[in-house]
Amino acid sequence: MPLSISMSNRTYSEIWADAQGGLNSLLTQELAEQVHPERDRVVFFQCLVTLYVRYVKIFRQLEEAYDQIVHPQKRRVIRAVLDGVMGRVLELKNEMVEKEFSEYHYMDDVIQDLKLTPTDIEIPIPRYFRNERNQVLQDREKMLSNTLKLMEGVEKPLSLEVHPLNFEEAVKLIQVSERARQGRLRAKFMREIQQDGERQRRAKDRDLAAINHAAVHIQKVWKGYQQRKKTKKDREEEMIFLGMALGSAHSQTCSSILAARANEACRRQRQNQHEEDFQKSIIAITDQLREVEGPDMKETMKDQIRQWFIECHNTTGSFPDYPDEEDGGSALIFSDKTPQQLIEELEEKEEDSKNPKVKDEKKDKAKKNEEEEEEPGLKMLPSAFLTDLDIGRKTFSSIWQNRNESKNFSQRHEAELIKEEKRKELEAEVRLQVDELMRQELANWKLAVDKDKGKAKGKTKKKKGSKIGKKKKKDKDLTADRSIQSLYQELIEQGLLKQAKAINLEDYLGDYSYLGTTLRQTDIEPMPSLSDVRQVIALYAVLPLGSQEVHEKAPLVKAILLAGPAGVGKKMLVHAICQETGSTFFDLSPLNLAGKYPGKSGLQMMLHMVFKVARLMQPSVVWIGDAEKMFYKKVPKEEKELDPKRLKKDLPKILKSIKGEDRILIVGTTQEPFNADIKSLCKVYSKVVLIPRPDYASRYVMWKQLIMKYGGTVTNMLDLSSLAKISDGYTQGHMVQVVQSVLTDRRIQQLSKRPLMASEFVKPLAKTDPVFQDEEEAFKNWYAKTPQGKKRAKAASGKDGEEEAPLKGDKAAKKGKK
Repeated sequence: MPLSISMSNRTYSEIWADAQGGLNSLLTQELAEQVHPERDRVVFFQCLVTLYVRYVKIFRQLEEAYDQIVHPQKRRVIRAVLDGVMGRVLELKNEMVEKEFSEYHYMDDVIQDLKLTPTDIEIPIPRYFRNERNQVLQDREKMLSNTLKLMEGVEKPLSLEVHPLNFEEAVKLIQVSERARQGRLRAKFMREIQQDGERQRRAKDRDLAAINHAAVHIQKVWKGYQQRKKTKKDREEEMIFLGMALGSAHSQTCSSILAARANEACRRQRQNQHEEDFQKSIIAITDQLREVEGPDMKETMKDQIRQWFIECHNTTGSFPDYPDEEDGGSALIFSDKTPQQLIEELEEKEEDSKNPKVKDEKKDKAKKNEEEEEEPGLKMLPSAFLTDLDIGRKTFSSIWQNRNESKNFSQRHEAELIKEEKRKELEAEVRLQVDELMRQELANWKLAVDKDKGKAKGKTKKKKGSKIGKKKKKDKDLTADRSIQSLYQELIEQGLLKQAKAINLEDYLGDYSYLGTTLRQTDIEPMPSLSDVRQVIALYAVLPLGSQEVHEKAPLVKAILLAGPAGVGKKMLVHAICQETGSTFFDLSPLNLAGKYPGKSGLQMMLHMVFKVARLMQPSVVWIGDAEKMFYKKVPKEEKELDPKRLKKDLPKILKSIKGEDRILIVGTTQEPFNADIKSLCKVYSKVVLIPRPDYASRYVMWKQLIMKYGGTVTNMLDLSSLAKISDGYTQGHMVQVVQSVLTDRRIQQLSKRPLMASEFVKPLAKTDPVFQDEEEAFKNWYAKTPQGKKRAKAASGKDGEEEAPLKGDKAAKKGKK
């Protein structure tokens, strides 16, 4: 076992090194491209797609390395780079959407050029989203389940009173009983007649000729069955020999795969052990450094600062002003600058603080000069993650790339690295103490030499006044006197906080769209595949909710609308988002809010409670089912009592209050978006994800997976290709219903003797109505009226569309085209 673990350590270290090597080349390429803009929009978009695919590949490698490397200090470096790569992938996705005006992108040609497969660009869900919050999630699930049990435990007592019958009910009951008795007697009489007839028939058939004829018939049937069975077996063996099919040994999980999974679980346990040892060592080393090196460090700083006082006095003839804490304090003194340069910098800062207008004018002039110097063409938007990635690259190359770890066989933490890091923290801590002492000492020197008291007092008064002016008003807390547990329990009792279903994003089955690029080249807008939908949900919802740093820096998505016909898996995706990120699940659907917290004050209290708990127990997902009802053009008569438009005015205000540090996502689902006012709907939901019915490839995968999931076996007798072809137009929900109706317990027991046939699924499939072409066209036409759909229509129309929707700051390109 130790040998296998050491081999795993080396393997995952190589994966990390390989990912860092790819990241180095990408960073050098990106920095070079930022200098030279691209004039051709098609070439620019191809560069974007290539960068996106390469970053996703690195993302997959880093996620695998972070999940399995046990060294605690390495994991911290990988985590920082992993979050940076995730953020960069989201930035590139956002930029591709702005350039192509579509939520879905098809990159078949890029995958082919890079010799990759569709699985290589599948967005992985980092396992640390849930593993590192496992204990918190378990506590929340216990609290939720206990509250639900208490609610279910209050049952109504069974009434033991007997309801008296009237005359008509008594007569009807007697008639039913009498008819049942007569039916039983008649059945018994007919059974006796049938048995007598069978006895007479057997006596007649005992003739010798009839017996011989029966024997020949039985032999014929048996020999035919045996020959068909042998022929089928020979055919299967031949297909296995030719490599056209897999044998029974491949259908079972290999022992090596089971051993690898056990090894992965063991490594996660070792991660927790090494992390505990690492935290203990940090405390011990910090205390040791504070006791041993702290006093010497303090005296050394004092001597250096005093020396700086003397040098400034000798150079300028007076003592300098001590740098403020906001500017870095005495850290500015030890930078590679002369005393005269430091004094000039401090004077410039004082002038800027006194005259902010002059400072703004300088900035505006600098911006205008930069805009004039910019070359015409398309450039990438500034990134918030490239600096973090560059820091991670330098950390890897300076510390870990060529580090000799031959003695660190178990991959535990290294004390020297802890000391280097904690020395810097201790130095900053000591510097604050020294700055307070040295400010007082400098004031004493000035009093003794310059005899100037008024200046110091005037400065301190100005600083205090500036700090007081920056205070902001805080919103009122309507539930300041209540605990979070009481709010949590009340929301559960009211049915606003629910338990999400245990569904993973990978359970949303669907295959890759292999003809997307080809169709777009022929000016045909393809419908996205279910794999594309899964990718978009992972990028817009799962990754930002799972990582706090990514959510704060990446392009912020506050609300998503999932639109599509019934049965395409919209609710399933909402539950998958909660499951993958460990989010708290709130239900603010119009039907769920009916009759709860009436009036304006009640609505205000409800929203306050929901979003207060959502912020304190983030990440959180707020689901609004039937989202179109909130924006009805005209409320139907039967729904006026439900008041479905209660949240129409308050929801946009809540969206404005959600900031980058709040990991809250509002997800709306609708199957009838045509009934809503599209302008107000799209103002709330910035991202509209259209979910179509499954295509042929997705249906083929789904039939196979669903049959196996519900206990069936897929053999050569089952023609999945024909089944996928005839089920065109049916959704995932229809397919699940059909599989459940066919694979009953009795049918599963008969599979060994009677394999499944495609014809068995046709009859129940024909009883359900599919999604007709008219309904799909209605969704397409509705999406074309959304802001993103309008931009896409203009861009797809040709050169005119490209001119009408250029990038911001692309004025020079506009003039060149005209």
